Amino acid sequence: MENVLRPLIVVGGAVVLTLLIGWATDLLLRKADERHSETPLWGLLRRARVPYQLVLCAALLRGSYGQAKLLEEHRVGIGRALTLVLIGSAAWLVVRIAAAVVETSYSRYARAHRDPARLRRVRTQVSLIMRVVSAIVGVVAVAAMLLTFPAMRAAGASLLASAGILGIVAGVAAQSTLANLFAGLQIAFGDMVRLGDTVVVDGEWGTVEEITLTFLTVRTWDERRITMPVSYFTSKPFENWSRGTPQMTGIVYWHLDHSAPVEAMREKLRDILRESPAWDGRDHGLAVTDSTPNTLQVRALVTAKDADDVWKVRVTVREQMIRWLCAEHPYALPRVNTADAVLPPGGIPSPDGAAHRVHEPPRTGRG
Repeated sequence: MENVLRPLIVVGGAVVLTLLIGWATDLLLRKADERHSETPLWGLLRRARVPYQLVLCAALLRGSYGQAKLLEEHRVGIGRALTLVLIGSAAWLVVRIAAAVVETSYSRYARAHRDPARLRRVRTQVSLIMRVVSAIVGVVAVAAMLLTFPAMRAAGASLLASAGILGIVAGVAAQSTLANLFAGLQIAFGDMVRLGDTVVVDGEWGTVEEITLTFLTVRTWDERRITMPVSYFTSKPFENWSRGTPQMTGIVYWHLDHSAPVEAMREKLRDILRESPAWDGRDHGLAVTDSTPNTLQVRALVTAKDADDVWKVRVTVREQMIRWLCAEHPYALPRVNTADAVLPPGGIPSPDGAAHRVHEPPRTGRG
């Protein structure tokens, strides 16, 4: 009877005690969250309930397993398995706690500052910091797990002896990976590109959707994803339309006939912009910027608060101006002249200075 009750009391007591402590801790965190609603820390810490209970249960079982006298022939293996579970759950708990603290710090910063560019920069730094912390905790946890095996501890001396050569070989082999790693840290704290920035890379326009320590993802306007190494942004030039202020100036071109009513087009441009909600009202203008033997190049300048709105203003101005010209001034559209050229008075001068009159051929038919 004792052989049956002892394992049940030890194992069951550890599980029940874990559940009670976990419930009590969660209750305290819930009350703290209700009392301090201005900070999300206590609510975020409640997400760590599962790894917290795993740590408690593994620690209690690891400490009291000898008293259970259960499967004593496998005592070493079970003890090592519980140790591995304890290390893994402890690493999981540390990552959850770190994420709660970092997220709380960012929330407080976001409430204190309203600048979108600054918030995107801090958000990028927070994301990369959490990735670095998770990677470090994971490496330490794996190393601690490996050191629980005696064979790995015995091999440690020989590994340390060849650490210099292995470090050189690993550095050469992982040169590109290390370059991307340091480039990711440089992007995070150098404020070159941030989450949510509108960028143009390799002729593609899009928004930065994800930044990791090794790669960056840009979501294009047609919902494609371009994945690029972060070292690209530290070694090549690129356009960042969100750098500084997101306000932008857009350009619209028309190629029209020389008789186009430029002054009337200026008035029509003002009317179009007044009815466009995407125009921010900062500036506008219309001017003739070039001419060819057949057409005029007319340019309109419009402004908007960001890249999305400036695109809307440009397409609206282009479409409505062409529609207005077709309806009110069709002669202003570009034409191909097919009529005979008008000769100067006195005819065509000859090389010797005498004028030779060109006689028109006789007309036939009526008129």
